[in-house]
Amino acid sequence: MSLNYQELDASDLEFVVVANSNELKNGEKLFLEIDDIAIILFNIAGKYFAIGNICSHDGEDLENGDVEAGQVICPRHGARFEISNGKVAALPAIEDIPSYPVQLENEEILIGIPIAS
Repeated sequence: MSLNYQELDASDLEFVVVANSNELKNGEKLFLEIDDIAIILFNIAGKYFAIGNICSHDGEDLENGDVEAGQVICPRHGARFEISNGKVAALPAIEDIPSYPVQLENEEILIGIPIAS
């Protein structure tokens, strides 16, 4: 099963308001927990992206990782993940991390979370 929840139909997602766009400036990130799911929300050049806050290599939080060239770098062993889709960009990780759709409605930022079945 893909961890890229951006590929799910909107009817399989619940969109949750997480922030106001005025609160998250360009280059900033916000750490969230929605239904026990740890997520990092990024503002990269005015576009919003949300990925899981966990390295698939060893379970380390990514929240303290550096952001470089559209990737977040795990602070523990240096694995890299694409912020736009959660795909592995560098070893030692070999599995992608979750990626969530983000919508902007008026000034509210919403993240799509899979509906539990």
